[in-house]
Amino acid sequence: MVQKSEGKTPAPRPRGRPRSFDTEATLANATLAFWQRGYAATSMDDLSAATGLNRPSLYGAFGDKHALYLQALQLYTDQSNAAIAAALEGRSLRDGLALVYELALQLYCPADAAARGCLLIGTAATEAPRDEAIRQALGDALRGFTAAFEHRLRRALDEGELPRGSDVAMRAQLASAVLHSMALRARAGDARKDLAAFAAAGVAMVCG
Repeated sequence: MVQKSEGKTPAPRPRGRPRSFDTEATLANATLAFWQRGYAATSMDDLSAATGLNRPSLYGAFGDKHALYLQALQLYTDQSNAAIAAALEGRSLRDGLALVYELALQLYCPADAAARGCLLIGTAATEAPRDEAIRQALGDALRGFTAAFEHRLRRALDEGELPRGSDVAMRAQLASAVLHSMALRARAGDARKDLAAFAAAGVAMVCG
């Protein structure tokens, strides 16, 4: 039985209307719009069309275009880090690195759309020279990818998958360079089979 409380002030109701949209899905749609058009060429009207939200709702949930773009970069970075870590775990270095590049190829060259490359390399790199926040986000993301490769390479060295005395830091830089080169070449229109061959050569160089 519920007892009636006396002399207590009712808890205040939340102010404003609750959000009636999926924040994560909305951010994902905004990310795709930036990915397709680039930061500078994407207007708030474009983002409104991509997300199905009016401009006041977008501003209320995410801030201005710059703030929304930084959140899109963070989402992409977080998802990429998770994918790299999962691919490198539980399999040999060679197989793990090959899987990272295969997943990247699927992302950069989707079967149902034009090749788009990497959100970071394709859009943030052009804005970084004149925008400190974007430059920081880009640098943090790229350093994070390299760190993930280096972590796995150090384990490979300890477990005998790499020759003794291997420079794992340089190999990690090489692994990242292959990934980013694939992104640029995909956006430039290289054939999927050529990108796959390039990735295979990258695996051989990093793991050899």
